[in-house]
Amino acid sequence: MLQIDQFTYGWLTPTLAYVMSVIGSLLALRCMVRARANPGHRGWIVTAAVALGGTGVWVMHFIAMLGFSVHGATIRYNIPVTLISAAIAVVVVWIGLSLVSRRQGDTSALLTGGAVTGLGVAAMHYAGMYAMKTDVAMHYDPWRVIVSIVIAVVAATAALWFALHVEGLFATIGSAMIMGVAVCGMHYTGMYAMQAHMADHMQAPSGAQANELLTPLIIGVSMVTLLLFLQVGITDIHEPDLSRIRGQRASRYWPSSTESEPAAAEPFAREEHPADETHRHRR
Repeated sequence: MLQIDQFTYGWLTPTLAYVMSVIGSLLALRCMVRARANPGHRGWIVTAAVALGGTGVWVMHFIAMLGFSVHGATIRYNIPVTLISAAIAVVVVWIGLSLVSRRQGDTSALLTGGAVTGLGVAAMHYAGMYAMKTDVAMHYDPWRVIVSIVIAVVAATAALWFALHVEGLFATIGSAMIMGVAVCGMHYTGMYAMQAHMADHMQAPSGAQANELLTPLIIGVSMVTLLLFLQVGITDIHEPDLSRIRGQRASRYWPSSTESEPAAAEPFAREEHPADETHRHRR
């Protein structure tokens, strides 16, 4: 059995992976606060799914993979499968968030959403591992795989519960740190399920090197995360009510004078002209 190293660069990659997982979780929780305050705006749920699935899960996974190596083996990555794994992470998180937000307070919806999201996150993890091609034989310990899936389901259920109930800033930060531990725990449990062996007739793998593929993808998703943070920072939790504005274009964040104009005009409408009053007395 060949030696597998999860920490080729020391604690750099696991630390960065955990930080990105916490950032993605924190952004997703803040987006869900706005989604709860504005139920008609489904865009916040999509944003939360991109943050949690894209940054909190997918980016965390592949940053950790930058520190993964097998002694004496060449590692390459299949680009289409890697991109598919990112799509899986975002879609399953969106499904889970949509399910629990539509049926808030329903325990069965929470458990169903957690199971769907957790299984999807596990599918993303092992799809990402399938995207990794080597010139050695790779095997998985089935019991450790099962444990990693259970961790994924429990972590996803907890994340959905946090998304429905957490509001305060300090509570959000604490919840995001817990979610980061759960996501990283699921990842490294799944990685320790892997075993590598030399095998005959193995060909040199084709695909992109880790630095060539993962670095630009991680940077790209991280930039999107930064833009989402800016979006969350400049928007109010409770958006203004524009339902009373009629027949004009108005800014969403500036009060309209439409309601004040009739009230201001009303006294003048009731006031009689002085000439009319004089004419009445003369008669």
